[in-house]
Amino acid sequence: MLEDIKRTMGEVFGWVTTIHPRGKRTSLIIFALALTAFIVYLFTCSVLSLAVAVLYTALGIFVAFFFRDPYRPTVFKEDEIACPADGRILSIKTEGDDNVLVIRIFLSIFNVHIQRATIDGEVQEVKYTKGKFAFANNPEANNNERNLIKFVNGDKFAYMEQITGAIARRIECWVKPGEKVKAGQYAGMIYFGSQVAVYLPKDKVKITVKEGQNVQGALTVLGLWR
Repeated sequence: MLEDIKRTMGEVFGWVTTIHPRGKRTSLIIFALALTAFIVYLFTCSVLSLAVAVLYTALGIFVAFFFRDPYRPTVFKEDEIACPADGRILSIKTEGDDNVLVIRIFLSIFNVHIQRATIDGEVQEVKYTKGKFAFANNPEANNNERNLIKFVNGDKFAYMEQITGAIARRIECWVKPGEKVKAGQYAGMIYFGSQVAVYLPKDKVKITVKEGQNVQGALTVLGLWR
């Protein structure tokens, strides 16, 4: 029975040990504010101070949960295309260019928000574009603020696009042109609800996921090179 309890606790709270350093700093500040409000409550018995303490505690837990960074040491095969993000597949289709297949992934606020490289190779281009801030699962999100990263490996290429949502509106890119990367390696992060798009040469890939499917970055195989 004790082992069952330990396993259950690990499944429920195991994410606490995976919080990204950015999340640790932010959540610690919020928890400090919560503690301050609770101390004020102990001395004043103010209902408002207690409410603030509870609110900050809940916010701190949410921020810590949002910034979780689970360990995923997946080694992808040469013909595999790695999924760059956790979320749900919104669409798989061509958009404007019949030669390019676009896979759109919606990330809710409960998904891991770190993005990863899709293929082994080199970062050839990073292009940031200002835009709107529609909700990330809305078709209008195509015009949102974005950051486009191009990965190349010989005649193979894959674009990974980070697209902001309507809430925090912040993109971080952790790679730069000329940098060598491995499939599944960290590439960046989008904050609090977002979308990630992958652009692939249609005639050179076989897609292995489908619309509506839940996927995981650095775990799911999006497709195979022909």
